Amino acid sequence: MNDQNDEIPHIAPAETAVDLPKGPQRAGFVALIGEPNAGKSTLLNRVVGAKVSIVTHKVQTTRARIRGVAMAPGANAQIVFIDTPGIFRPRRRLDRAMVTAAWGGAADADIVVLLIEAHRGLTEGTKAILEAIRDKLPGKTQVALAINKIDRVKAETLLALTQEMNEAYPFVKTFMVSAERGYGVEDLRNWLGNQLPEHPWLYPEDQIADLPMRMIAAEVTREKLTLRLHEEIPYQLTVETEKWEDRKDGSTRIDQLIYVARDGHKGIILGSGGTTIKAVSTAARQDLSEFLGRPVHLFLQVKVRPEWLNEKERYSEMGLNFKDGDA
Repeated sequence: MNDQNDEIPHIAPAETAVDLPKGPQRAGFVALIGEPNAGKSTLLNRVVGAKVSIVTHKVQTTRARIRGVAMAPGANAQIVFIDTPGIFRPRRRLDRAMVTAAWGGAADADIVVLLIEAHRGLTEGTKAILEAIRDKLPGKTQVALAINKIDRVKAETLLALTQEMNEAYPFVKTFMVSAERGYGVEDLRNWLGNQLPEHPWLYPEDQIADLPMRMIAAEVTREKLTLRLHEEIPYQLTVETEKWEDRKDGSTRIDQLIYVARDGHKGIILGSGGTTIKAVSTAARQDLSEFLGRPVHLFLQVKVRPEWLNEKERYSEMGLNFKDGDA
């Protein structure tokens, strides 16, 4: 049994299987920042052409700095996306670590893309992010604006919002996109590719993410839990891939532990007669089978661990720094 599967996904979806031109290569890092639920994970998945980041209707669900790798053929460029946690007012240790990770990802990037929702406009949260950009990011960092969910508002509203945003901050470029539908995403990808410095590609051409498969599998299950649960419970649980076995028949067995902070949460996750956990397992297994391209046998177990939010190793597993959560 291979319990230490740290394989990096080398998958070439149809959207990214392209013939690239010869000549100097470009490569670099792009950070997506914005308020929670602005559509950062959806945009990342759309550009990369595969599901590498958790996407739910809940806010603050992206914990690790998940990187997706996309090719921009016209620029002969490889774009490494840093999908940061949504930036919000932190209340708990985990919240503080997530926000610190978001700004750390932005500071490390060659280009930053601020994503806002068209129908929400220039919110107080976005104003706070713009102030932090001025304070936390080096002056040499290019910051572009992407207005998402453009299909929800009229053209005149978009034009007014574009003017308002560019008066609030001198963005180098403004894009109007629908991450969910794909509108404008190709223009954004091509522009980003052309802005990156000349540099050999950082990953093999067919690699789409730099997360170990164990972590991606855990994120998929956490997504399904988040979609089925309500209120605060999704933020008080974590998923850990305990075992991974690639079998001789071509299938994969994955054993995962779901840690919750309270006894009451365990019953909610299990559901009456185990209905909730069965539904979560089925949905996660289907996604993982599609992603891996082979049958998956998924086994979930729920354990109460009251102090997991204060355990250093849990933060390391999520790509976060435990000390960043200090008040």
